Amino acid sequence: MSDITVVLVHGAFAESSSWNGVIARLHAAGHRTIAAANPLRSLTGDAAAVSSVVGSISGPVVLAGHSYGGAVITNAATGHDNVRGLVFVAAFAPERGESIAALTGLRPGSTLGESLQPVPLPDGSTDLYIRQDLFPAQFAADVPAGEAALLAVTQRPLSDVALHEGSGAPAWRSLPSWFVVPGLDRNIPVETQRWMAERAGATGVVELDGASHAVTVSRPAEVADAITKAIAAIG
Repeated sequence: MSDITVVLVHGAFAESSSWNGVIARLHAAGHRTIAAANPLRSLTGDAAAVSSVVGSISGPVVLAGHSYGGAVITNAATGHDNVRGLVFVAAFAPERGESIAALTGLRPGSTLGESLQPVPLPDGSTDLYIRQDLFPAQFAADVPAGEAALLAVTQRPLSDVALHEGSGAPAWRSLPSWFVVPGLDRNIPVETQRWMAERAGATGVVELDGASHAVTVSRPAEVADAITKAIAAIG
């Protein structure tokens, strides 16, 4: 069993179980894992929740974030000496002050905005879902139809607060990073992901041709391999 714990952080419109295929492979390779619950309410609050999980671990940690979870991990890692590296899987890696909304629209290619279903909340904020009829094509185009339909039903909404909140100081400036970029991502433009990886000085970048945004579900072996390589490099 490795002495490194992998903390997996899901993004918007997903839940911790979206990492199940990756977890099975990491366990088979002897790596401890925790799939943290991401509240999806605000970047500051979500990062604090994941930071608490990291703070409860005595040994070294690798943080892996999918989608919005990438913004969460680069904030959650701050102040923790035991975090050794960051893995961004179809994920945002914002600079200080950048929001995921701004990054989504930075380059052409995202069709997320037109697929969203807003649900106003009593506190004046708005929850954002992907319309169930559009979810498979938008989020999970390479996932079997039946499974994609289930993902659409069980998706967890993102608050508009989290969508527009600017990031704090990025941990990727001081920690090694790895990126997994799906070639057919319709949420975060591929060119934006490549640019974020270059800006972060990524140690490794893996591009998966034909993969959708739901790459943790559709290509778990490749995602687990990228995380395992990060662990090996750090170890």
